[in-house]
Amino acid sequence: MDGTVLIADDDRTIRTVLTQALTRAGCRVHATGSLSQLQRWVEEGRGDLVITDVMMPDGNGIDMIPAIRKARQDLPVIVISAQNTIVTAIRATEAAAFDYLPKPFDLPDLMVRANQALSRRSRKSDPVPVPGLPTPEAADPTLPLIGHAPAMQNLFRMVARVLNADLPVMIAGEAGVGKTVVARSFHDLSDRRDAGFAVLTSADLSEEAIARAGERAAGGTLLIEDPAGFGTAAQARLIGLIEAWEVGPGRNQMPRLVSTTGPEPQAEVAAGRLRADLYYRLAGVTVAVPPLRARVDDIPPLARHLLARAAAQGLPQRALSDGATALIRAYAFPGNVRELENLMRRLALTAAGAEITEAEARTALAESAPLAAASIAANAAVSRPVSATPAPTPTHQAAAPSVAASAPSVAEPANARLSQSVEMHLQRYFDLHGDQLPPPGLYDRILREIEKPLLEIALDATGGNQLRCADLLGINRNTLRKKLTDLNIEVTRRRKLM
Repeated sequence: MDGTVLIADDDRTIRTVLTQALTRAGCRVHATGSLSQLQRWVEEGRGDLVITDVMMPDGNGIDMIPAIRKARQDLPVIVISAQNTIVTAIRATEAAAFDYLPKPFDLPDLMVRANQALSRRSRKSDPVPVPGLPTPEAADPTLPLIGHAPAMQNLFRMVARVLNADLPVMIAGEAGVGKTVVARSFHDLSDRRDAGFAVLTSADLSEEAIARAGERAAGGTLLIEDPAGFGTAAQARLIGLIEAWEVGPGRNQMPRLVSTTGPEPQAEVAAGRLRADLYYRLAGVTVAVPPLRARVDDIPPLARHLLARAAAQGLPQRALSDGATALIRAYAFPGNVRELENLMRRLALTAAGAEITEAEARTALAESAPLAAASIAANAAVSRPVSATPAPTPTHQAAAPSVAASAPSVAEPANARLSQSVEMHLQRYFDLHGDQLPPPGLYDRILREIEKPLLEIALDATGGNQLRCADLLGINRNTLRKKLTDLNIEVTRRRKLM
C-alpha cells in the first residue's frame, strides 16, 4: 500500500491504532483531532486519502466533504462513525464519500477499503452533490433504523445506493422486522419527500381505491403492502394502473413503487400467490431486512433507543440494568423489532424505578412468552461478563428462535416425552417467580406458546395448503384461518419436496 493518509478523529486511541497500522502497511500518515487542521492539509495539497470521523469538536466530518471535494476533486474520503443509523449512511453516500464504516470497525476491513481508495484515487462516477438539495437530517430521527451488525450496515448501504434511483423497490423480510419503516425511509429521505405518499393494502382492492392511491402518490411514492396477499383480480388492476403510468401522458408524474413482502418473494411467485408479471414490475431491486436474531448485538442499543423514543412520547424515562440487558439480549424475539418495541413500552410503564431491573425484565418476558422465558434464565448467563467464581452448573447456548425448536436442556434426556419436556419448562417458569404466583392468564398464554409452533410446523409439512393442514390437525378450515390471523402467521404455498 502506498500513499499519504490524512486521519481526523477526536479519539486519540483510534488515531494511534490507525497510524500504526497504515504506517506498517507502507503509508505516510498525518493524524489530527481537528477538522480545521484537516482542511488546511487538504488545501495545502497533502494526502491521497482522508479518513474522518463524523462528530468532531469543531464540526461534522460529513458536512466537510463538499469542501474537500471542491479543493481536491480526486481525493477519496472514508467516513467512520459511531452514529450507526441509516441517515448517516445516506448522508455519507450523498456527500460522495468513497466509503462508510460504523464504529467499532474491523481494522482489516478498513485497511482493505483504504487500499482500494488509494489504488483508485479518483472516482469519476461519483455524483456531485446538488447545491440547495435538502439533507436527510430533516427526516424523522425516531426511525428505529439503527444497527452496527453487518446485516444492517449492508441494508443501509443498499438503501443509500438506490434511494434516488428510478427503480421500483421490493422490501423482503419476516413480520415485525420494520419493512414498512424501511419503505417509508425511501420516501422521507429521498428527493421525492415533498411529493405525495400513499399506502395500498389488501383492504384497498377496488379499482377506485387503487386509482385514488395512485393519484395521492403522484410524483412521490406508492407503498404496496404485501401484494401477494391481493386477489388475482386486484393484482391485474394494479398491473393495468402501472402500465397506464408507463405509457400514458402522466408518465412524468408516475410515483416510485415500493412494496413489502415476506422473506422469500420468489417462493410467492412459484406458489402462484404473486403474479410473475407483477413481481417483475415491483422488484427492480430487492432489499432484504434481517430478522432481529441475525443481529443480536444490536438488541441492547435498539432497546435503549426504543425506551428513549417512548419517553419522548410521554412515557416515563427508563434505563436498562445490566441484568435486564442480558436477559433481553438472550431472547430470540420471534416478533422481531415490533415485539421488542412492545416490550420496551410495557417496561417503561410498569418498572418501579428509573432503572429496569432484571426481575422486571424477566416478568415482562414471561408474560409475553412464558415457556421461552423459562429457558432464557439459563441462557442469559452467556451474555454476562464472566465472574471470577466458576459457575456451579453448565451454561446453555443462546435462546433458539422458538420454544418448540429449542434444544433440550442438559438435564433433559433426548428421548423425553413431550409432556415431560413441557412439565420441565413450566416448572422452571414457576420457579422464576419464587414465592409469588405467575401473572394471571397463564392458561391462555401457555396454549398460545404451544399452538403457534404446532400450526407453523403443520403448515410447513403440508406445503402451505390450508385445507390439508386443517385436515391434519382435525379442525375446521375457517377455525384454522382465524388462528393464523390471530397469531400473525404468514402462509406461503409451495410444493412439498419429498
